Order: sequence, then structure tokens, then C-alpha cells
Amino acid sequence: MTTTTGSTVPRRMLGRLLKQYRIAADVSQAKAARELQVGAQTIWRMETGQNVILKKVYIDALCKLYRLTDEQAKRVRQLHQEAEDASAITWWHQYDEQIPPHFDLYMGLEDAAESFRAYHPSLLPGLLQTPEYRRQIIWTEFPAMATAEVERRIELHTKRVERLTSTKHPIRLSVLLDEAVLRRAAGPAEVMSDQMLHLVKTDHLPNVTIRVVPFSVGMHVGTITGPFILLDFPPHPTTELTEPSTVYIQGFTGAAYLDTAEKVAPYRTAYAEIQRAALDEKASHQLIHQIAEELTR
Repeated sequence: MTTTTGSTVPRRMLGRLLKQYRIAADVSQAKAARELQVGAQTIWRMETGQNVILKKVYIDALCKLYRLTDEQAKRVRQLHQEAEDASAITWWHQYDEQIPPHFDLYMGLEDAAESFRAYHPSLLPGLLQTPEYRRQIIWTEFPAMATAEVERRIELHTKRVERLTSTKHPIRLSVLLDEAVLRRAAGPAEVMSDQMLHLVKTDHLPNVTIRVVPFSVGMHVGTITGPFILLDFPPHPTTELTEPSTVYIQGFTGAAYLDTAEKVAPYRTAYAEIQRAALDEKASHQLIHQIAEELTR
């Protein structure tokens, strides 16, 4: 069984397994779609772990089409059942109206991840934001949003942040921030001052590391990559089913998810290079405190 509280990871495991078996059986996506009497897009969505209805009849038909052994079919059906069971208890589904379609997948991955590494050049990542800072971002993007809707989004944000202090479901957080993130005003000075102090307080948690890339560094590889998040996952009892490391890149109207070794590797390298350019934790704290003091003068 996986340790995730949602269905995202078992869906993705199931999708990778189905794709592996389809290729081994020399069956095209088009042929699999005809067998299920669905569009080829449905097969693609199944194989990439997208949020698609996974009917038992589909799973049974694919097991037969791919000529799976009893053991292989058992593994497929177990993952299918795991995805179905987890789907009913995913905590963030009560906030479906507040989650953009492209962000639902990320929510599942973040919830399942054991470590989170990120580089941000302009905004703080959600897991480090105070509620007031978060409100400013929401109002900037949706100035006419109703107050009740804003507060529901703040509630969702607050629940995500709980993982930083959770003892049952913790996450390791390592974030590299450009100095611009700290100096870009998000609302009144007190909002930013409180946010700076929150960063220092959060950085004292044993599972959190925050470092700053100062303006004095000049150009560095992060100015080329832009913002990104690298998620790593706990091992699955069956090694081949372990969720691969995934790079998440958020855009204005959508997002990209990179999970193949050749696409993830450059971001690991970039993260290491940005880390070398960053101040150490002590110097980062001093800079954050300095900016907080400037805001309160």
C-alpha cells in the first residue's frame, strides 16, 4: 500500500503499469481505445494518471487484452482498488471549487511527497505564505472575488501548511528564494514584515531550510530556469511502483509536470547551482531580519 492520503499516486502508479504492459504486449493506444470503446485520449489520461473514471470493466478488459499473468492482473487490480478507495477520502476534495483543474494533480503529489525543494524568483511558495500574504496574491489575481470564496481558499492554504509541523505526515522543505521575493511588496508594510518574521520562525523547524540568493550574485542559472518545485516520494514496497521524482512548473493558465529521469536531472543540477549561489542559513536570516526592520521604520 502507498502512504498517500489521496488517489493521485496510486492512479499514476496504475497508469505507468498499464502503459508498461501495453507496450510489452505490442498494443497501440488506438487499439486499446477501440477495445474499451473510448477515445484514444481516455487511454492517454489513464496511462498518465489523470483524473479519469477508472471503471472495473475497463481494467478487466485491458488485463485480458494485454495477456497479463494472474500475478500481473492481481497487481493492476490492487492498484485500481487502492486508487478508488483513496479517492473517497482525499481531504482537499471538499475544496474542489477552490482548486483550478491543473492544480488538483499537484495537490495529490504535494500531499504524497516526502521532500519538497523549490526555487522561487518572484513569489513565496504556498507552504511558506502567511494567510495575509496569501490574501494579497488572491486579490491580485482575482480582484472581484467574493470574500467567502477568498476565505475558503485561505482555509485550504492553512490545511496545506499544516504538513510543516505534522508528526504523522511530515514533509522536508528546502526553498531557495531570490532577494526580489523578499523585497516585492505584497500589500501593506505590516503584511510583509509579518511574512519576513514568519519565514525566520518557520526556518527554525528541523525539517525546513530557507536560503536567499542576494542581488549581489547577479545573473545565475535560476534567472534562466524560472520558478520550479522538485518533489521526491517515499519508496513503495514494490520498487518499480515507487513514484518518480517530479518537477512541477506552474504557469498562469496551466502547469507542466516532468517525471522522466532525463527531464528531472537538469533541474536537480540547476537547484544545486542556485544553492551554491545562495547565502547560508545564518546570512539568509540576517538579510530577512534586515528587510523586516526596514519595513517597520
